[in-house]
Amino acid sequence: MGLLSIIRKNKQKEKELRLLFLGLDNAGKTTILKRVNGQDDISQVSPTLGFDIKTFVHKGYTLNVWDVGGQRSLRPYWRNYFESTDAVVWVVDSGDRSRLEDCREELWSLLGEEKLAGATILILANKQDIQGSMSAPEIATRLGLEEIRSHSWRIQPCSAYTGENLLQGLDWCVQDVARRIYFHGTQAVSSHVSSSVSSSVQGAVQRVG
Repeated sequence: MGLLSIIRKNKQKEKELRLLFLGLDNAGKTTILKRVNGQDDISQVSPTLGFDIKTFVHKGYTLNVWDVGGQRSLRPYWRNYFESTDAVVWVVDSGDRSRLEDCREELWSLLGEEKLAGATILILANKQDIQGSMSAPEIATRLGLEEIRSHSWRIQPCSAYTGENLLQGLDWCVQDVARRIYFHGTQAVSSHVSSSVSSSVQGAVQRVG
């Protein structure tokens, strides 16, 4: 039995996934986590200084979620959390036009990290409830998402404040990881790299063999 088969077999038994929540500071990472974890009171949310770990069950999988602070002084330490990551959830403040180039640079830096090779990438275009926020297609263009060939990705417009579309994004993320690392019946699932923009933002699905 090859190493990859052993890893998949162990993953199947454990049904555990490791998700890494990253993004610039004030993007809404912690608020999103509170929402998807069933906490409706989001009135008291403080910036994450360092990291926080949340564990909860979603769609039959135990998700171990690492919420890491996005302040500039903390970003050099992000790589300390890359080991064994199944998916990166990259949170974008859709109203923060002034820092979108910074957001792009940090995201593309992650995509080049060896320890994140093959990891699923979910981009959450947060704060869609705010008037004047950028649409998901605009963010996708400005981040250069259509140029990604190394990872399966999706951009999901959402609002941590209202909770809109958060679970849809998480559902896709979990399903994409599961297709990649778990067996279904006697056959391993194809590991083709794909990139897709949510149909809710009128994006196109793109697959790379």
